[in-house]
Amino acid sequence: MTKAKELEEKLDKAKLPQHVAIIMDGNGRWARKRDLPRVAGHRAGVKSVREIVRACGEIGIKVLTLYAFSVENWKRPRREVDTLMRLLRESLRRELPNLNKNQVRLRAIGRLKELPPKVQEALEKAIKSTEGNEGLILNLAINYGGRSEIVDAVKSLAKDVEKGVCKPDEVSEEIFEKYLYTSHVPDPDLLIRTSGEHRVSNFLLWQVSYSEIWITPVYWPDFRRHHLLGALLDYQERKRRFGGI
Repeated sequence: MTKAKELEEKLDKAKLPQHVAIIMDGNGRWARKRDLPRVAGHRAGVKSVREIVRACGEIGIKVLTLYAFSVENWKRPRREVDTLMRLLRESLRRELPNLNKNQVRLRAIGRLKELPPKVQEALEKAIKSTEGNEGLILNLAINYGGRSEIVDAVKSLAKDVEKGVCKPDEVSEEIFEKYLYTSHVPDPDLLIRTSGEHRVSNFLLWQVSYSEIWITPVYWPDFRRHHLLGALLDYQERKRRFGGI
């Protein structure tokens, strides 16, 4: 019996998190350890995305959000950014048949209009092609930043206040959340970060206020189904009090 199978048998399917979010970190360090260019790490990371998306769908997770490209990532060398954009386009085209086969519904969050036109076209095509699927919702956070999201939400809310849609003293957390990129899904129950770093890196700052956090030293290109199951089992051992006793 494989390690993944052993772990899955211990899993309580009635206590699964609805929404899992992952900071996919460590591609560059994975490549450096092997004396490979950073691009090789990003390409290897695509295999992990494929496996984890499939695993979440099979296990019964409702929503998976992957931190694919942050607003800060534009600061990286131009060649690396161009490669990441090209890899994203290629992956969307190549994985689309599998997404449909597995009933995965693709969504994207972030400042998408600032992405290169060809990336926007590939995203729009994949999103439209999968919109009728009824399985896992896969959110790709692309050109995403938690602070940017909150600023964008405030701007949209301010416009509605100005139009008289709502009054300032009527604004609540529930109303504000409707202006966030993630208004279509519940907040993450579980936040996973690979590569051992202990920070949230401007990811879903509003939404992870009460998420359980699970950190692994494993680099993203090495992250597999059994690692995901380990995170889920650890999650099921925790008591979520949300500020209570």
